[in-house]
Amino acid sequence: MSQTSLPKRSTVRQQSMKNKKRRKRKKGLGWFFSRFIMAVFIIGILGAGWLFLTPSGNDVRFLMADTLITTQHRYLAKYIIGQAELDRRVAEYNKRFEAMGEEKDMHQIHLPIPEQTSAEASHQKKPLVEIEEISGKGYHGYVMTVNDPTKIRLGVPKNRGKGEKVSSMVKRTGAIAGVNAGGFADPNWKGNGFKPIGIVISQGKLYYNGLGNSKSTQVVGIDKNGKMVAGHYSLKELSDMGIKEAVTFQPRIIVNGKGLIRNSREGWGIAPRTAMGQRADGAILFVVIDGRQPTYSIGANLYDVQQIMLEHGAVIAANLDGGSSTVLVKDNQIVNKPSSEYGERYLPTAFLVFEHPEDVKIPNIWAGLNPQDIDPGKK
Repeated sequence: MSQTSLPKRSTVRQQSMKNKKRRKRKKGLGWFFSRFIMAVFIIGILGAGWLFLTPSGNDVRFLMADTLITTQHRYLAKYIIGQAELDRRVAEYNKRFEAMGEEKDMHQIHLPIPEQTSAEASHQKKPLVEIEEISGKGYHGYVMTVNDPTKIRLGVPKNRGKGEKVSSMVKRTGAIAGVNAGGFADPNWKGNGFKPIGIVISQGKLYYNGLGNSKSTQVVGIDKNGKMVAGHYSLKELSDMGIKEAVTFQPRIIVNGKGLIRNSREGWGIAPRTAMGQRADGAILFVVIDGRQPTYSIGANLYDVQQIMLEHGAVIAANLDGGSSTVLVKDNQIVNKPSSEYGERYLPTAFLVFEHPEDVKIPNIWAGLNPQDIDPGKK
């Protein structure tokens, strides 16, 4: 064999060194991944131990469960706290919410006395609607103040068989602003938004009664004098009180100037929120908190909402439908960022604000319908 056909010693040495480096790299990567997996496993064990065996871990676990309970994935909460604890927790909240609506509301409002109109008075007059941007730990939202409570009406859908977006209600009726109001039957979170929960009162008339055999319900609304009403009432009491606009929802979170939720642990999880309150001067407050958007706003619990209301002078306040229904519309523009992946939801009711509500006609879309015959899932 000729000399040129034999590999040079330097070439063989270089190839051997390259092979050793490859083996070291492979060994290094294998060592790294095995140690990484082991570290993750150990951290997981320690994390599970903390989550299930320590008081602070239990607090986080129940917060996670409460947050899931307010979403369309409520069933997942059982994997965090168990089905029995989930059922117990939901029942406990419902019982507590009912109790929060029982104390007699004694608040009075003192609406500003109308003065003689003049150029100076008109210049100093507060706008009917004011919006303030707010933020806190983990949440971002808005407070809408309606300085004259008598300018609010309850809007309902235009057509039978399907709810209506709040932005559509605002545009169709010529309202200045609108906020989502009561809840609705929502099978598999794909409901058509047409079957309200409980009752609907608009312009002093009972538009919808889905109470069945029950004679009372938790309501949020306004009477004929502009006084906000929230709490547990019978239909007769609501009639005697002259309730003009109202929906069924709960819980009431402030009564007679004091908050009913003691701390964040009782705040029923973190979620998008809508709430309604009233100051002693009669101004209505709507708090709208966005949520389920980690880079923008995670959401708030009911204790957060209560504290916002108290800081803004509310003497009474109550929760409204939240979650993916939460929306605030002003001048035909959606102010907040609704959390629904499908965009603004179709809803059965909305609190609307008008310059001249006496000129607004809101027909009863449920007239002649039996609530039992309404299919909430029909498209």
